[in-house]
Amino acid sequence: VLDLYAGVTRADYEAMSRDQRLAFLINLYNAATLELVLGGYPDLKSIRDLGSLIRSPWKQRIVRVFGELRTLDDIEHGMIRTPGVFDEPRIHFVVNCASVGCPALRPEAITGARLQAQLEDSTRRFMRDVSRNRYDPVKGRLEVSKIFDWYRADFERGWAGIASREQFFGRYADLLAIPPSERARLAEQRMPIGFLDYDWRLNDRR
Repeated sequence: VLDLYAGVTRADYEAMSRDQRLAFLINLYNAATLELVLGGYPDLKSIRDLGSLIRSPWKQRIVRVFGELRTLDDIEHGMIRTPGVFDEPRIHFVVNCASVGCPALRPEAITGARLQAQLEDSTRRFMRDVSRNRYDPVKGRLEVSKIFDWYRADFERGWAGIASREQFFGRYADLLAIPPSERARLAEQRMPIGFLDYDWRLNDRR
């Protein structure tokens, strides 16, 4: 599969629509991650075990893109997340790190034609997963994935008119089971937000 992606030239990429380009990069990232993990499977316990003290697995040059060997970080942070290019926070619910804490890998490839529907479906699935995101009615606070801590800026760049994490959470308040009486407190950024521990164990199916 990676050989097919390696055959795509920069001119081919530039000729794609915006959604086709983003779908291409998401699929490339996920395919390269799976290839990396399979290199250590089945003994591998976590993708982080594939790195070293001086170089994480995300900084290894393992993906050929436009004739150059790139890292997973190059694809995610240098191409997908570059401000002003896509500005799409929902990518965090389809770009997969092969860990339990990550959103579930979709059962099909991302396509340009279905990108928006796939992004929204994966986002909704992730937001309603109480093991990753939940409202605590006793403490009156949200407890959410570390993704929202690590990538806070991505949820504040104006996607769909949203300029804060709280507005993003408000969009999915029903899935988070936030009572209507509490949503004003969320919107006014008065609701405490806690971040759950991230589970880096390999997400596999034996």
